[in-house]
Amino acid sequence: MTSDKTLLIVEDNAINRQLLVEILSAQYKLYEAENGQAALHVLKEHGEEIDLILLDIIMPVMDGYTFLSHVKKDPALAPIPVIVTTQGSAEKDEINALSQGAADFVTKPYNPQILLHRIANIINLQETASMIKLFKYDRLTGLYAKEFFARRVREILNANPDKVYDIICSDIENFKLVNELFGIRAGDRLLCGVAEQCRRFAGSEGVAGRIQADRFVCLKEHKTGYTQGMFARAAEELGSLSGTKSAAIKWGIYTIKNKELEVEQMCDRALLAAGSIKGQYGKYVAVYDDKLRSQLVREQKIMESMETALSGRQFVVYMQPKYRVSDNRLAGAEALVRWEHPEWGMMMPGSFIPLFEKSGFITRLDQFVWEDTCRILQEWRAQGLPLVPVSVNVSRADIYQADIAESLSGLVRKYDLPPSLLHLEITESAYTENPDQIIDTVRELRRLGFIIEMDDFGSGYSSLNMLNQMPMDILKLDLKFIQSETAKPADKGVLHFIMDLARWMKLLVIAEGVETEAQLSRLRELGCDYVQGFYFAKPMTPSNFQKLLAGLPPTELK
Repeated sequence: MTSDKTLLIVEDNAINRQLLVEILSAQYKLYEAENGQAALHVLKEHGEEIDLILLDIIMPVMDGYTFLSHVKKDPALAPIPVIVTTQGSAEKDEINALSQGAADFVTKPYNPQILLHRIANIINLQETASMIKLFKYDRLTGLYAKEFFARRVREILNANPDKVYDIICSDIENFKLVNELFGIRAGDRLLCGVAEQCRRFAGSEGVAGRIQADRFVCLKEHKTGYTQGMFARAAEELGSLSGTKSAAIKWGIYTIKNKELEVEQMCDRALLAAGSIKGQYGKYVAVYDDKLRSQLVREQKIMESMETALSGRQFVVYMQPKYRVSDNRLAGAEALVRWEHPEWGMMMPGSFIPLFEKSGFITRLDQFVWEDTCRILQEWRAQGLPLVPVSVNVSRADIYQADIAESLSGLVRKYDLPPSLLHLEITESAYTENPDQIIDTVRELRRLGFIIEMDDFGSGYSSLNMLNQMPMDILKLDLKFIQSETAKPADKGVLHFIMDLARWMKLLVIAEGVETEAQLSRLRELGCDYVQGFYFAKPMTPSNFQKLLAGLPPTELK
């Protein structure tokens, strides 16, 4: 019964070749070649099929030694075991063949049983070695696989108890997108490039491994003086190598202080450091330390408690008053969220909103703020208070929800409010991500009666062309932009140009972050419509804002 194994017989003597065919054909599929040159052609066509080569040494055109040298130089062919066959039993021939990479040596005339056993044993040994290598090494890059990397690290640490070592991990941001945009081959080139850099980082005394699809790690002796520039150059080199210059690669470093930790935990700490700078332009490497650990632990606790906080109404809405510049009269508010944490006290949005945006929980928090704002407005109206519009934030994640228009219109119907009382703040950067979809969504919201504010205008994303295309009612100028522009001489900067542009587009303008009389005066001169900031009032509880409403005349009722 023929096995699924394939042999290549390289023999110039037709009689000897036929004899080998008779011995082997019952158990193996066979290819034949009359010299080394012909054998190379067979390997070119069928190399992937061949499990073992029987090679004569003395042949015309290309002898066995020359053929063997060609095979061992080719990485694709080198793993195929070779049994050299020759007349006689000269020790010199045997040594020469084995020294050039042959797996075994047999003499003619053949003993069929001995030959069959040797072939079977060598194929089995080769398969066992291949399986071990498959588990031990990553097939694409040749680095240690995860388990063997951990084993080698442990061996090195145990053998060198007095030395200090660093674990360096790399993380390619959005690697799946690299494959999608540039193709699998470009992605593989990038992976091989990162692997080669890990080898260089590790040096001759360290080790390198591939621990996940796009994550690599190395162990090296500790050094001080890691710089952003060093890793920036490495990132630039990788981008050029793979043709994916937009690929962002971050590195994290963990200096091993506790050698009792599992190697996997060491790698996790380095990866956490790398993850801490994801999305941060100009940062390529971060070092894991106690400060980062505390930050990550806190962030993890925040993520774990967000569901409980929402159900337990730990999130509360505050109101930031808005004032009309022409007469300093209260004209509206912005709804802001605070977290009354039972352990950490009052938490400002900057400490949790970015995490919620990453996790997607921001949509649920926004929906809570929208509804609570509508509830507060309904309560004020029930008390006979004058009403002013209140703006709520609509995050990037919200705007891509298919039912956002229905959800918001359902809320104002539920609380019997005119949509114009609920202004929707959409951040400037969101407009750049999928303009067509946002334009359609915003047009529908405006058709339903909602007022649209472009939030954070001046933070650096928009273009004049985009501004002309986007449907909106109010331009809200970014806090840092206002503070920067009002500090410049009157004839410098672009603030006056933006005001003129807004008037030409029939847009109202709100400036946030107004903190001084000088800033207010400058904005008044330029014709700004509304302002908010600490100069007038800090964010306050709805009950305190209610006291401001009580002082408004009935004519302010919207």
